[in-house]
Amino acid sequence: MAARLVMAIADAARRHQQRRQEGKEDGLPTAEEAVNEIGKDVERLLPSDVSVALMGEADWPQLAQQLLALRKAGVDLDQVLPRVGEIAVNVRDQVAAKAGGAATDQWVRAVRETLPAGPVREAILTSPAWPEMAATMARLEERGVNVREVLAAAHNEVLAVDQAVAKGLGAAAEPVMSRDAQLSYGPLTTGLDLPRDLDLSDRERALTQLAVSPQENQRYTRWVREAMPGFEREADLLVASRQWPLLACRMAQMETDGEHVREHLVRLAKDTSWQAGPDAQLGTRLVQAVSDALRRPTGEAPGESRVTVNTAAARATSPSVDPTKAVKGAVPAEAGTAPHRQAGPAPRNGRTR
Repeated sequence: MAARLVMAIADAARRHQQRRQEGKEDGLPTAEEAVNEIGKDVERLLPSDVSVALMGEADWPQLAQQLLALRKAGVDLDQVLPRVGEIAVNVRDQVAAKAGGAATDQWVRAVRETLPAGPVREAILTSPAWPEMAATMARLEERGVNVREVLAAAHNEVLAVDQAVAKGLGAAAEPVMSRDAQLSYGPLTTGLDLPRDLDLSDRERALTQLAVSPQENQRYTRWVREAMPGFEREADLLVASRQWPLLACRMAQMETDGEHVREHLVRLAKDTSWQAGPDAQLGTRLVQAVSDALRRPTGEAPGESRVTVNTAAARATSPSVDPTKAVKGAVPAEAGTAPHRQAGPAPRNGRTR
């Protein structure tokens, strides 16, 4: 529907311009000619699900006629159709979010805000039963239950189960800190809650470990692209970078803290100093530029100052040093209390960020 609407508007603009310039509008080509000539272009230039949906509709011949008429009027479909595809994909994602993604997203945030990074949080978010868990959380909240308090109270018990099973399977009692966790020390991770076994080589798992939902990742990807008009290739390179999940995690944390992420991202187009340097290092410079833009106050002019980082302090304070730290807000155990019986974290009130 979104793609058809855009094409109808484009066709109206074509007709209007031809009437103004020539006093009449060109008629549409025949449906047979249009379908034969346009079909392959639509399949090539639009996302597969969008092209299949369009070409399966009863009014596909009419849409093909409009597209061919635009081409004959001088419009470059290789430029137009990908933009139409982006609009359709954004609409598709918004509809999907309203149909259930947004509700699930709320509980991904609740898990991220309540539980520390580690095996329990990852197990919850990767479980095939996660959608039903999220639905249960929603029903409990509707009945007045503080779901975050339930999650916090359950964490230590579940962690004890996880450790007991791991021990039974002969796994090491304490996970070895991964190379990715070690190499992430510094500005990219200071203040973030990271797992000891962070795996940036697996994009989907890394986002799950950091409790960034697919909907959030899509939103942050869109924001970056919108903040860099004219730099589509660079934006794609940034999103494809190995460190992208860390940037997405930073944006998620900023949203939790009530900060306006997009106001920080506009710096990428205003201050393009990241362009200077060897092409082979462009991805690294982009990651550093985004990290810098996200951490600097929005009122600060580009180039006015840079966030300075004390490396020793960053290593000492970053959760990367020990991402499997105690649950946030947990109080010390009473004498004689088993570790997994320690009090859970103080619940965070409120629905979402």
